Amino acid sequence: MAAPTIHTDRLVLRAWRDEDLDAYARMCSDPEVMRYIGDGNTLSREDAWRSMAMFTGHWALRGFGTWAVEVRDSETMVGRVGLHRPVGWPGLEVGWALDRTVWGRGYATEAARVALEHAWNELDATRVISLINPENTRSIAVAHRLGEKFERTIDFRGRDTRVYGIDRPATSEPS
Repeated sequence: MAAPTIHTDRLVLRAWRDEDLDAYARMCSDPEVMRYIGDGNTLSREDAWRSMAMFTGHWALRGFGTWAVEVRDSETMVGRVGLHRPVGWPGLEVGWALDRTVWGRGYATEAARVALEHAWNELDATRVISLINPENTRSIAVAHRLGEKFERTIDFRGRDTRVYGIDRPATSEPS
């Protein structure tokens, strides 16, 4: 399955393109952006491309995944947001990573809300989690804005990781 394109007021969530590599590689080479992602190390250009290929493959294998995020007005690719659950993951995760040049604009929350709606409405998910480094206060704030609550700390791939979670919202029945 190819990633559907979703528009918000300010953003476009879309499939990955080969021409995203320069912007994505630049983002993944920034130590501040990568500080709390994975092992905390930056990615080479080649590893950034492999990451993009993994996101694209996740859509093909699972029918959902991580979108490239671009700003609507400028058509600039500024990061990634989406749903992730490879083999060995502790649950369906909503995750985000954006270029530092756009931090503080609310893009992560805006895009992650759309990803959550996709999980509820298109995947019929009943629960979604986010895995967050305990020192990543910015991502913890995004999780809270999404309605996620801290659940527990786990050892995930050799690092203390906080699990934040949210259950599918109850829908009101017609009266």
